[in-house]
This record gives sequence, structure tokens and C-alpha cells, in this order.
Amino acid sequence: MHIRILGIDPGLRNTGFGVIDRNAHQLAYIGSGCVRTSDGTLPNRLKMIMDSLRKIILQYSPDQVAVEQVFVNVNPKSTLLLGQARGAAICAAVLHDLEVSEYTALQIKQAVVGNGHAHKNQVQAMVMQLLNLSKSPGNDAADALACAICHAHGSVGLGKISTMGLRMKRGRLV
Repeated sequence: MHIRILGIDPGLRNTGFGVIDRNAHQLAYIGSGCVRTSDGTLPNRLKMIMDSLRKIILQYSPDQVAVEQVFVNVNPKSTLLLGQARGAAICAAVLHDLEVSEYTALQIKQAVVGNGHAHKNQVQAMVMQLLNLSKSPGNDAADALACAICHAHGSVGLGKISTMGLRMKRGRLV
């Protein structure tokens, strides 16, 4: 079964995107990049994220979208701004009637590397290996591709088991 997945790593300054195809258990790289916003007002930056992702959706015609969830960091203002960028990304997807799935950083790292506490360079290396890339697509694009890979892996096999009532502990569902 062929599914095209758009992975999104939201950020107010840099929003990474990555598109892959899943045919049965095979993954294929389609494209990736980064939406960069200027230092304008917050509403204009959010509009830029949403408009750019809508163009990407029209260009690549994904079937599903996977978005990384916001992590809570020390600075509540940063967390709020990141959440708003994430909201703009989700709005771009739902305006095209696309199914959106959300994954934590731990889930993504666990699915791609096998370790929920893997370092960024380990994630990038596995993304390159899993998609047979000759060079790194860049930090934000690699994170978005990892999110798409996580979704591709989670929608087959054991990933179809309901996770309701379970929680993440050390990168694993318990």
C-alpha cells in the first residue's frame, strides 16, 4: 500500500519539512527543506509558515501529515511561541483535509534510532541510512524526515495497537 507522508518539525524561525513514500515496508525519500521566517511580527511569521506549508502540500500531495509535539522547556514564552508555530503547521494540513498525527521527540527517536534519548547526530545518521541519502538534509529537515519515518513505522505492525492508557517512560510505551 502506497502512502505519501509529510513530516513537520515546527519552529517559529525554522520549520523543517520532509516528504517520504511508504510502499509496504519500503521507504523512499521524496523531498525536504526548511521554511525560514523573517524577523517580522508574530502574526506575519505564522502566516508565512502556514502559507509555505500549504504550497508544499500542493506541490507534494501528501496523504498524511506527522507533526512533532511541543516539548515543554524552561522558558514558558519559548514553549508558547513554538506551540503557535505548530498550530500554524497543523492548520495548513487540516485546511487540505489531511489526517494529522502527532509524535513526541522520544517516540520519534525510539522509532528511528531505537533509543528515545538518542542525540541529533544519531537521528540524522539513521535518517540518511533509512532513506539512502548521500548527504544530510540539514537539522530541521532531518528532524521532519524522522517524524515522517516514525509515522511510517507506527502505521504498520505493532504500531496499530492502541496506545490509549499507556505512557512514555525512557522512550518506551509502558
